[in-house]
Amino acid sequence: MAWLERLAQARAELDERRADPWRTKLEVAVRDMETVSTAALLDMLRVSSNTGAARRLAKVMRSMGFIPIKSRRLMPGGFRDTVTRGWARPLRKIRHSTPTMKQTGAAGVNQGVIR
Repeated sequence: MAWLERLAQARAELDERRADPWRTKLEVAVRDMETVSTAALLDMLRVSSNTGAARRLAKVMRSMGFIPIKSRRLMPGGFRDTVTRGWARPLRKIRHSTPTMKQTGAAGVNQGVIR
């Protein structure tokens, strides 16, 4: 049993090392927020607004359960051309849907039709 405990502890330490240091800062920053812009988060982290930083931010935000959005609402006085990208908490639990229709072959399409 001691070996399994040491293995679990080593796995936990490895996960801590792999964790992105931005995650703790972002969890504190977005604790009570429903929506937030990507630019505001990058400013809060004090990093430059480039593609690499935005992709790293996207990975962390998705792991925290946020979904990406494109909105006018995140910009002050948002109207027409003032569209910005950001993150929002889902209103309901995200579930993966399964197809509702059964796939049938060509022979199964007209079953029950008498000609």
